[in-house]
Amino acid sequence: MVNRPVRVLLADDQPLLRTGFGLLIDSVPDLTVVGEAVSGEQAVELALRLRPDVVLMDVRMPGTDGLEATRRICADPGSDRTRVLVLTTFDLDEYVYAALRGGASGFLLKDILPADLLNAIRVVASGEGMLAPAVTRRLIHEFAGRGEPRPYVARALSGLTPRELEVLRLVARGLPNPALAEHLGLSVSTVKTHVRRLLAKLRAHDRAQLVVIAYESGLVSAGGA
Repeated sequence: MVNRPVRVLLADDQPLLRTGFGLLIDSVPDLTVVGEAVSGEQAVELALRLRPDVVLMDVRMPGTDGLEATRRICADPGSDRTRVLVLTTFDLDEYVYAALRGGASGFLLKDILPADLLNAIRVVASGEGMLAPAVTRRLIHEFAGRGEPRPYVARALSGLTPRELEVLRLVARGLPNPALAEHLGLSVSTVKTHVRRLLAKLRAHDRAQLVVIAYESGLVSAGGA
């Protein structure tokens, strides 16, 4: 069975950026652009109609911005397999944290290297979160305390086992599954099982959402565990 290419929707009001990203994405066989949106409203309409695997979403667009578009796409029951990857010019932008809290699977800076952008799309499409590692902790530290935690989070956290809490803390620190397995002395398959349970219990669709929940609930802080 031949795997189909990852289907990508571009959402950016700048034609030059859309063209550049589109040419780059279509230059590799495992990715393909299925649509382009020039506004948040159009991004929502196309995402709900085309059901892409990944939406590359600019935060700042006229009318409905990328933040609201992200919320609406991620809240739609039919879009549970669609991942939103936010693109921004600023690494410490309150809108970025709000987009993550609204369901985005990660964010990248617009000056990202071409190969890194392609890899990020693949990673997000596979169900992993993509958070720019150099700025994620600063971003969370700056903005996590400003929003009210999700009402169900405290209840959900109280239902986690000690091992699941430990895994969640390590996920929030950015450890991938192999590193988690080595740190905990577990197999990678066991770690994957713990992560799947965390996703289900915390109503998170990927690891990026686990990171946000861990920080905003106070389970993990920027200064320590």
